[in-house]
Amino acid sequence: MSPDLPARPVPWPARRLFPLLATIIMAAAGIAGTIWGPRFYGKTAWALPDDLWGTLIAAQRLAHLNLTGLYTLPTQLVSFPGTAVILVPAIAVIEVTGLHLGLPSAHGAYPAVWLLAGPYQVAISAVALFAADAIAERLGATRPRRFWLAAAGATALWSVTVRWGHPEDAVAVGLLLYAVLDLANGKTSRSAWLAGAAVAVQPLVLLAFPLLAAVVEPRRLAGYVARAATPAAVLLAAAAAANWPATIHAVTSQPNSPAIDHPTPWIYLAPHLAGAQVAAGPARIVSIVVACACALVVARRWRNARPSVPWDHDTLAGLLWWVALTLALRSAFEPVMVAYYLWPPLAVALAAAARDWRRLLPVGVVAVVLTFFSQVQWHDPWAWWTPMVAGLALALYFARVRPGASPPPQVLPEPGEQFAAGGAP
Repeated sequence: MSPDLPARPVPWPARRLFPLLATIIMAAAGIAGTIWGPRFYGKTAWALPDDLWGTLIAAQRLAHLNLTGLYTLPTQLVSFPGTAVILVPAIAVIEVTGLHLGLPSAHGAYPAVWLLAGPYQVAISAVALFAADAIAERLGATRPRRFWLAAAGATALWSVTVRWGHPEDAVAVGLLLYAVLDLANGKTSRSAWLAGAAVAVQPLVLLAFPLLAAVVEPRRLAGYVARAATPAAVLLAAAAAANWPATIHAVTSQPNSPAIDHPTPWIYLAPHLAGAQVAAGPARIVSIVVACACALVVARRWRNARPSVPWDHDTLAGLLWWVALTLALRSAFEPVMVAYYLWPPLAVALAAAARDWRRLLPVGVVAVVLTFFSQVQWHDPWAWWTPMVAGLALALYFARVRPGASPPPQVLPEPGEQFAAGGAP
């Protein structure tokens, strides 16, 4: 090729090869594991993520504009309406094919709906893998590091999707990562809309929002907050107008069952509800307060450093580390936990460490080990929670950006990738 001619752009599948392959493998292995895996334990029924079925019914009601039933049984929806919105396309395909979507407790041993819903939820959850790869590319990570990032990220993501059926967590974290990446590249307006969409899908990411607000230019802060608040406010207002009592109870109380899931030491302070459930909402207020304190620390450092746009690698990785820390606060203060609660901070920590093998390799190992170890069925408030929080702390320790450490050599974009150095897919 003549040196005077511009390099040919690299096709998107080639640029995002590793997360694309990870998504395909995870979907295939997940479906196979749920169908044939139980046979190794002498069972015949498919091993399905029960939590997904209630959300699918919520999405079905939303698709039929039945907002009154969005937060009523059997949906068991406690998140924002965006959780159901992201599954509406799957419902459209299910209804076109004539398949029946049964109740969560009576979906049958071999529901054909799973053959559509399973791959779909994996596909939309993979936005987190693609966002992490885009950040790794922006940080100048080599292709072997991006391969390990995709492999470890997909393995940890299994707990969220195939095991528990909560694609909303993955979609929200993926949108949040893209929002951080856009801030790093000076695209403040788009970052605000992405952050707002993330909150509308899963309010967990509100823990990281004070950090984003802390690094936005003061003159643009009001517009940023307004844009970010719009998606969730519109969806919640529509649901509340249709059924105020059910919507407010589900969103504010956040009921959870210690008999089914893992109680933590905070269970002794949580308000108890009917049906042997506890309210997780009040404990999450503590997490938000601590997250705001973290934002104050970051804001002070930001004013002293005054990084220019686009941010340098250490600035981007450093903010991602703080995002991972704030997302980990949920596990630190939650009265009742489920294994997939551990995933969001692990996913962000992996992205933050993508540039350096000394950080990426141990964080990936911790993420994989913690993902599978967390599936054990221990219900003692201390026996399960303590090693889980210790594992998160270890991952954050390995992922931290070491001040004064010499950065690895910058990796230039491959031929044809110069146009995409900003990182968006």
